[in-house]
Amino acid sequence: MIKDKIVLITGASSGIGEATARLLARQGAKVVLGARREERLQQIVSAIESEGGTATYLVTDVTKPSDNEALVNIAKEKYGRLDVIFLNAGLMPTAPVSALKTEEWNAAVDINIKGVLNGVAAAMPHFLAQKYGQIIAVSSVAGLKAYPGSAIYGGTKWFVRDFMEVLRMESAMEGTNIRASTIYPAAVKTELLGGISDPGAAAAMQKLYDQHAIPPERIADVVSFAISAPADTTINEFTVGPANQAW
Repeated sequence: MIKDKIVLITGASSGIGEATARLLARQGAKVVLGARREERLQQIVSAIESEGGTATYLVTDVTKPSDNEALVNIAKEKYGRLDVIFLNAGLMPTAPVSALKTEEWNAAVDINIKGVLNGVAAAMPHFLAQKYGQIIAVSSVAGLKAYPGSAIYGGTKWFVRDFMEVLRMESAMEGTNIRASTIYPAAVKTELLGGISDPGAAAAMQKLYDQHAIPPERIADVVSFAISAPADTTINEFTVGPANQAW
């Protein structure tokens, strides 16, 4: 059941994060939203509350461990516990390796990898203490197979894949009752394309997304399904994309 669950969402100011927050709130969850854009977070919380839902937010930079800890603490202070953390923040700096966009490489590692690690590190002590919890992370189909132009982005998402699978296995072995699930989206309408600075890569990805991309609500449905699974059941991987895309 989702009703009354406390769900923390990073990257919550747009796209998949926003769609998931709105859906789960409509289903009765209390959502705690983290992202860098305060105005957007305020708008989303206001919209959720206007529909009778429960939400709060904290401006969060997932690359900072202290921000992740503060976000988890907000959940604990306002609602008494944390049931689920949805690690959704990410960048997609698509470009050939030869373009040497090293600043973007480092930003992708900081957000896509360290952002996940920081979120898990912030939530794990609380999950261990209460002897249950759920961690859901967004990887990508680029975390399942190699795509030219996605060496850096795909590499970060391969890390998420391996990390989350080992986390799932260790949690089972340790008897912590922590469930771990990874989502591998293909083309989804989000703001990720806006972060592609390489002109050729940006044009190619825009054409692909214009032809195939599905709404972020489709991924929100998957998150809801994962959370709704019985406590004794983990669904560890979801690969989701447009029916007309051969990803």
